[in-house]
Amino acid sequence: MFHESVSGSVKSSINAKNQSLSKRFALQRMNGHPFIPLPPPPFSKTPHRSFIQKAKAAFILALPLESVALLIARDKLHRQQHQGPSDVFTKRKPPMVIGNQDPSVPTRRGLIVGNYCHDVLIKDDVVMTESLGGAASFISAVLDGLSISSDYIAKVGTDFAYTVNHPPIISSTSNTTLFHAYFSSEPSEIRRQDRILKRVRCCEPIFPSDLPESDFDFGMAIGVAGEILPETLEKLLDICKFVFVDIQALIREFDCVDGTVRLVRLEESGFFHLLPRIGFLKASAEEAPYVDVEAARKWCSVVVTNGKDGCKVYWKDGEVQIDPFPAVQVDPTGAGDSFLGGFVAGFVQGLAVPDAALLGNYFGSLTVGQIGLPKFDLRLLQRIKDEVQKMECISCHERPDDEWKKFVKSLGHEQFRALLNAAKSILQECPWNLPRSSIPVEPVVHSQYSRQPKLLPDTVYEDPINTAES
Repeated sequence: MFHESVSGSVKSSINAKNQSLSKRFALQRMNGHPFIPLPPPPFSKTPHRSFIQKAKAAFILALPLESVALLIARDKLHRQQHQGPSDVFTKRKPPMVIGNQDPSVPTRRGLIVGNYCHDVLIKDDVVMTESLGGAASFISAVLDGLSISSDYIAKVGTDFAYTVNHPPIISSTSNTTLFHAYFSSEPSEIRRQDRILKRVRCCEPIFPSDLPESDFDFGMAIGVAGEILPETLEKLLDICKFVFVDIQALIREFDCVDGTVRLVRLEESGFFHLLPRIGFLKASAEEAPYVDVEAARKWCSVVVTNGKDGCKVYWKDGEVQIDPFPAVQVDPTGAGDSFLGGFVAGFVQGLAVPDAALLGNYFGSLTVGQIGLPKFDLRLLQRIKDEVQKMECISCHERPDDEWKKFVKSLGHEQFRALLNAAKSILQECPWNLPRSSIPVEPVVHSQYSRQPKLLPDTVYEDPINTAES
């Protein structure tokens, strides 16, 4: 944290630069709040540049939120006057145009493609709980909680048993996708893997014609049961400026007898030719060998999650390790989806890639501590949004000119991590009396789901670990 006891020399250095550049910023008092003149980087290259940048980052993180909003508004106004409109995906360059996009057509925020599911968690052959599943449900919990506007394309059958914020397409010819996840109480040293996942039945695929004709700022391909076809992903790439893909949507196959999930190499999946058009590819440590990260990073950026070791981001010219957050793992289901939701939420709001990945690790750690679909405390979500807004302000002022610099940890990265970690204290302040996020996941009792959802009498895993995804 930034303390008011910052040395006078640092303050005087910042003030001197503010005064020398004051004519470049004519923005005056807004809404009764005093204008806080912070210099727009890059600073002139002096021996003390790094020291001053760090002091400025700490200063921003300590500001009231109203002042941070004022700084962001000033920065956006300056960019409009001197550099034209900005775009978080191209780092201050004009918006990219992919495929047949018409720049005159207004774009919408995000398009999320992947089916909802019904998940049954089974431990030692006993059904422990049943709940709404599918990557779309976990990701919507994060994006909705952080107020990231998105459209969702998901298919279910007429047997779909849940009320959700983003209504799916109802298929009259197939049932809702159903997964059984088998867990064991054996010690981790004995069991070969955390769980065995079986697709009991699946809904029909999502076809290109199911996607809208509108253009979107970003897209996400997050299939879990083979519902995304190569031609569907290709259309998603056509209508979105930037696309995030979970590798499980591309390389999963299912045993024709019992539905057990197995993985195939990306080169054999039918999606490999689309790799150069993908922005970020996300894979777990178990999935990464089927991707060949060293080959894939030449075409797109790759994020590999690795449980208690956090995650690592790879790009053409480098890589960076992102630390995890401590968590007690109760149920690993959906942790990778929540990670991807947090990562995308941070990235589309202008955070540097390592900061966005840190936010992903954070939501992954929150998810493994709950059974099934997580519910996030509303006060915690507001705290996270406040800190993200401050980091957005820091990212705006660092303003990297080189593409590779967006992969460098910002000067406020460690403070951001500490602030997010401290925000978890909200969950310890009378957790039974705190408001929860309003993501509706109440089951509607249908004949095939006549049993009420059951809570686990004990945890799926009792081991305390540092985790972002299992």
